[in-house]
Amino acid sequence: MTTKIITAISELRKKQPRFRGLESGHRACLGCGEALAARLVIEATGPDVLVANATGCLEIFTTPWPESAWRVPWIHSLFENTGAVAAGMESALKAQGKSTKVLAFGGDGGTFDIGFQALSGMLERGHNVLYVCFDNEAYMNTGIQRSSSTPHAAMTTTSPPGKERMGKRHLKKDIVSIVAAHHIPYAATASVSYPSDIRKKVRRALAIDGPTFLQIHCPCPLGWGHEGDESITVARLAVQTGLFPLIELERGGLASAMPIRHIRPVTEYLQMQQRFRHLFTDEARAKEELEHIQAIADHNIEIYGLRGECKDAFDSEGMDTVRRGGMRWA
Repeated sequence: MTTKIITAISELRKKQPRFRGLESGHRACLGCGEALAARLVIEATGPDVLVANATGCLEIFTTPWPESAWRVPWIHSLFENTGAVAAGMESALKAQGKSTKVLAFGGDGGTFDIGFQALSGMLERGHNVLYVCFDNEAYMNTGIQRSSSTPHAAMTTTSPPGKERMGKRHLKKDIVSIVAAHHIPYAATASVSYPSDIRKKVRRALAIDGPTFLQIHCPCPLGWGHEGDESITVARLAVQTGLFPLIELERGGLASAMPIRHIRPVTEYLQMQQRFRHLFTDEARAKEELEHIQAIADHNIEIYGLRGECKDAFDSEGMDTVRRGGMRWA
């Protein structure tokens, strides 16, 4: 006589080791938001993927020759051609009748600036690729030069504050709206401080047959000038102030946005970072720039309807975070 053992699926899942496509032991800086974001993305995709990775921090700290931290097939592309390389990989797999999903990874420099032409072509041709931009708002691995993702008034080595201007003069490029204007099925923003939100958006993108895009906001302690153990706090404040809204766009139209339960003043976010320290002086133009940045956040809150009307499990406070735990929903 045999005894039938029944184990709940939830218990089996707890005992099963989580898939890790990006192994520990790589050479990212302490508190690197990009390393955590890449790991969360690969955990959500599972092993049946191919990755095309643009030149940048992620490529450098994960593959110091002859070592590699990747446990999925991975190709190093150039700054400027990740979209084209990923499109070629997808076409080759399609010709072979395979359904393996292709991922394209790039930083903000390789996405907003140098690689934008190839990205635009990939989106326009409708390749079945999920493109993930790890946005740390500057060219960090080459010495913290400004990119078109660098926020207004931030200090970099090529946008220093001085007599003529207070850090970067131009506004951060609205890349997700530009991408969505290609009429692709799905584009979204996410923050490394909300892991479940990243996983949900990655899985949603994978379920779509066609080009999809995800922009993940990733603090860089070295380039932003904060302690490594403050990365999640800083990233969360970017969301809670309205400076980095978490939104989803379908065929170019706004589909959803994460409400902010307690809207914080932008000074709480800016004060934690050395790249904005020149704004906290007695100079009149410094105060003027702070008012300008607050106006940018207020504009985001209004156009995306980010003001939470009541307590919500899925708003900026109810959503789970790296440090606080909470309701896990993806």
